Amino acid sequence: MVVCAAISEERIQRFQEQVFTFSQAHGRSLPWRETTDPYRILVSEVMLQQTQVSRVIPFYEHWIEAWPSVAALADASRASVLRAWMGLGYNSRGVNLHRAAGVIVERFAGDVLEAMRQYAEVPGVGRYTAQAVRIFAANEDLVTVDTNIRRILRAEFSLADATPDRDLWDLAVRCLPRGRSREWHNALMDYGALLVTARRTGIAPRTRQSRFEGSDRQVRARLLRLLLQSPASAVTLAEKTATSKKRIRRILGKMSEEGLVVSNGGVYRILEK
Repeated sequence: MVVCAAISEERIQRFQEQVFTFSQAHGRSLPWRETTDPYRILVSEVMLQQTQVSRVIPFYEHWIEAWPSVAALADASRASVLRAWMGLGYNSRGVNLHRAAGVIVERFAGDVLEAMRQYAEVPGVGRYTAQAVRIFAANEDLVTVDTNIRRILRAEFSLADATPDRDLWDLAVRCLPRGRSREWHNALMDYGALLVTARRTGIAPRTRQSRFEGSDRQVRARLLRLLLQSPASAVTLAEKTATSKKRIRRILGKMSEEGLVVSNGGVYRILEK
């Protein structure tokens, strides 16, 4: 980490000051910032993956009203979870959140923070999400580097696109004001979302969402809506979606592997648990 290691402590301190100053003037009021409940923060982190904040807010509020605790979500039906998630995109995230709730209740006695410390055992949770929950719920002196923070570090310290992730995580650790992790990461999120944007910096995400129109993701969404109404065969689903039977069967096979649907005698339905 030659380039990152060469960054002075004075430069890092100036960076901290400008981020905090901007956030104090322009910080956003968001519902998940009004709680330190690790379950609610986990819900927000999963919903915010590849989704704009403005879109997430109403889904988050409805979700918490329906399932205010991890135990309540674990007891919910798969169909009700999918209905609540429809329109948010990437429905497998909702399924994984439902599965995660079950694992947290069964293996960790409902202790979300402990589950995040052992996140490899929790479906759909990776290092970024696990550490984000620990940061925002418990103010632990940890860092997490998502697309926004990666862009901020690259822009502020003039780092190349090829800078390895491990170097960016190491730099993020150096930038962390100890004892202020929650405040710091909220400030960073505001700084990246409102000031150091992809448009202003020209720094694009490393991964981009594929086109939705005409995609398998669009067909999957249609299939889920139909199956939430009633079970159906692949032939019926192909007719109702004006899609080839071969494509429908391929997509349904993938959805079965992911635990979204189950087939019984050629008739598909939503898997309940």
